[in-house]
Amino acid sequence: MNQPHPEPRTAAELTEETIVRARGDKPTSGWRGALYRMTGGAINPGLGAVEQARQAQLRRMRRPLPGSHQIAVSSIKGGVGKTTVSACLGLVLAESRGDRVIALDANPDAGTLADRLTGESSITVRNLLDNLDTTHSLTDVARYTSLAGRLQVLASEQDPAMSEAFNRAEYERVCEVLTRFYNIVITDSGTGLVHSAMEGTLALADSLVVVGAPTVDGASRASKTLDWMVAHGHGHHVANAVVVLSCDRMSKDIDRERVHAHFTERCRAVVEIPHDPHLSTGGLIEVPRLRPATHDAFLELGALLADGFDSGGPTRAPATDTATSRPA
Repeated sequence: MNQPHPEPRTAAELTEETIVRARGDKPTSGWRGALYRMTGGAINPGLGAVEQARQAQLRRMRRPLPGSHQIAVSSIKGGVGKTTVSACLGLVLAESRGDRVIALDANPDAGTLADRLTGESSITVRNLLDNLDTTHSLTDVARYTSLAGRLQVLASEQDPAMSEAFNRAEYERVCEVLTRFYNIVITDSGTGLVHSAMEGTLALADSLVVVGAPTVDGASRASKTLDWMVAHGHGHHVANAVVVLSCDRMSKDIDRERVHAHFTERCRAVVEIPHDPHLSTGGLIEVPRLRPATHDAFLELGALLADGFDSGGPTRAPATDTATSRPA
């Protein structure tokens, strides 16, 4: 009688989950964390449901990325938290992963991404554009960025007369350089959908985040953003998009479940960002000052985007920091 052939053995079997014995993760919050600290670690009740969920999010966020991945954050309406979402997403991805993450402000109207992250906007994408021919390494690029934790930030031009010149061709030239040296590029796009750079953003994006709010104007404008994208040949982005609902403005008269259901039917996922006093100031964003629920919401957003890291996009790995690095 023929015996079935066993499945071939591969290195894929040897993962942390399969070969590392339970290590008794240390709880840090709630009664479990308090008991662990009071007993000096002698009693470890293990992680609660909240901390287990957070660790699952972190594992998803740390999914290996074979090449560079570009994330576009967009909205047809201003004032719904698009820049805040771009900034916080960049911060949680950079702090949770070991690779290189950069946030690019592509707003043609003197964007505030750098103001929210580093407070440094004197050196901008325009300076990088003027020197692209001599930018051959990660060190070269870093001359035009500022640093928020582990996140690199490339500011938009602050002179409106100059920023209007940031067109699709220039955006694509900048991204060609950034994707050579960074694993994840997050683009905070402008609020308009018809300017040239926005077309370039959508053409190069691997993932799309559309920001709205659980209000009449915030929800309808987010849905109209999706309508515009479908009408202009970007339907594939809509189907795979993550919609973020910023809950800074809320009303008991709004049927939030209906708003949530509308976007769930149109897109891959919906994430609600709760009201947070630290973000409401409009000032410099510091992750430790976020409320736990806010931090968890951005972790979930990062995890949802990382779920798509192995489903398309370029396969070329970012270059090492060498002066001889050149485009392929």
